[in-house]
Amino acid sequence: MTAVLAPPVQAPAVPKRKSRNATRVVVLLIAGVYFLVPLAAAIWFTVQDKVHGGVTGEYYTSIPAAEGFAAALRRSLTLAVLTVLGVLLVTVPAMLAVTLRLPRLRPVVEGLSLLPLVIPPIALVAGVRDMLALGPNQLAGTPFGDALVSSQDPELPIILVVVYIVLATPFAYRSLDAGIRAIDARTLVDAARGLGSSWFAVVWRVLLPNLRGAVLGAAFLTLGLVLGEYTIASILLFDTLPTWLVKISGENGQLSVSVSTASLLFTWLLLLVVSLADRPKTSRSDS
Repeated sequence: MTAVLAPPVQAPAVPKRKSRNATRVVVLLIAGVYFLVPLAAAIWFTVQDKVHGGVTGEYYTSIPAAEGFAAALRRSLTLAVLTVLGVLLVTVPAMLAVTLRLPRLRPVVEGLSLLPLVIPPIALVAGVRDMLALGPNQLAGTPFGDALVSSQDPELPIILVVVYIVLATPFAYRSLDAGIRAIDARTLVDAARGLGSSWFAVVWRVLLPNLRGAVLGAAFLTLGLVLGEYTIASILLFDTLPTWLVKISGENGQLSVSVSTASLLFTWLLLLVVSLADRPKTSRSDS
């Protein structure tokens, strides 16, 4: 009789999902240490009482009453809101027109949107400063000269809004382009137009709701750029929140770091709000 050999027993294979989860945990831990340790060190620096010892929160409670803080914050927030509106008014119609009507111009528009990344900001602000100098000099008394002078109002420098719109265009374009590519815009427009909707209704009630995440992302990127921009505002001698932080850092380092930490936490909170607003609503029947 011939013996029947049993097939060799193979060791169970390790699921790939466990290895992927372990990799994700390691990456998240490294990222958490990289971001949270400096933040914790900054917070500890701001709550130290170097005079009496111990812990104090006076540097955070004294932020609203700090000299020049309220005006700088109000000016930066106003510039941020105007810049966000300007960027959306420029990029959204242009992107929709290129997608729906002029697809051959997409490479041209994409190339133009990259120009602010190619031109150094220091060169851009040097050209803007030379142009602004024409207002009270060579162009004095002309409508364009008066417009250049009024755009340099220290309380609300409109010229900063124009420059920030140019700087934020590449980031807004990328966010909106990703959102438009993720939806079949042409099919949605054809269906809405076939049902008798006007172009305004198509854009307002069909396209923009589907582009909510892309629009919110573009607005958030623009807001972060405006609230953190220092070079252009400093060279043009305008007092914004970043320039105020640099100025106050030489007088009170702990107060400066406190404002920076608070603004960082505010930005994270705003990003969380944007993420929650972009989350699709689920009906009760789906739960």
